[in-house]
Amino acid sequence: MLSLFSIPKPFQGAMEIIQKNAIESWRLLHSECEVFLFGDEWGTEKAAREFGAIHIPNVVKNEFGTPLLQKVFYDANKSASYPLLCYLNTDIILFKDIINAADRIHFNNFLMTGQRWDMEINERIDFSSQERQMRLYQLMLKTGVRGAKSALDYFLFPRNSRLIEIPAFAVGRPGWDNWFIFRARQLRIPVIDATDSVPIIHQNHDYAHVPAQRGKQWEGPEADWNRNLIGDQNHIFTLLDATHVLQGIHIKTAIGYRYIRRRWQTLAILFPQFGFFIKIISKILNLFKTLSAVKMKRN
Repeated sequence: MLSLFSIPKPFQGAMEIIQKNAIESWRLLHSECEVFLFGDEWGTEKAAREFGAIHIPNVVKNEFGTPLLQKVFYDANKSASYPLLCYLNTDIILFKDIINAADRIHFNNFLMTGQRWDMEINERIDFSSQERQMRLYQLMLKTGVRGAKSALDYFLFPRNSRLIEIPAFAVGRPGWDNWFIFRARQLRIPVIDATDSVPIIHQNHDYAHVPAQRGKQWEGPEADWNRNLIGDQNHIFTLLDATHVLQGIHIKTAIGYRYIRRRWQTLAILFPQFGFFIKIISKILNLFKTLSAVKMKRN
């Protein structure tokens, strides 16, 4: 079924509550799910034992001690027992909907992701019954705030996909999640927006853990590092770059003005060999638009 993997922060203070809530929700998804916790941060080994997860302590870190994703993705792919991988941040609570959604996807290769619901959660959650989980779901709908289409916290894709070939991004710093969508599109892999079918909860927290922090949240030298790895900032993609949308039991082609407009904007990025012709067509379309505006003004 599914192999989930994540890189926890130290299990201290509020992050201990947040991360244990998340991991417990993952363990209850399905009997054929396994969880990998990467890194040697304080409390990770103990949490792995508590929740029956697999602990892989050896990770590559940068000079600030932040784990880098390249080796983590490689090791997760090598160690997984199941055909589907799911990377996710350790502050994300999942419901069983993600399992149902994964069962509905019949592409040989794909990337599934979606928006989150931001919530303030300050205590351990009791996941012991379906009734309690339903209460949490209803509370999410009532008090949660829908996250941006650019803020992505989980990625589900087949094992041995070329998507495991990822640069040495710093985990938890901006940009790499958006690059990941670009990479899927570049590889001609369908990107499925499962927002409407896979609700996930992001438990709000501060960013005091970010070293050499500059300004608010995660900005600093590690954010600069990620952006340098991305290179061309046109490679920052969002859910508007999804090729498909999962709605209920149906996977539909992502159509509509915003999707079509975005596809036109990214055509030369994804197909640089046609860039010259795309620029000519764009100039012709802009000329027609200008002429139409002049004609309407005269009338």
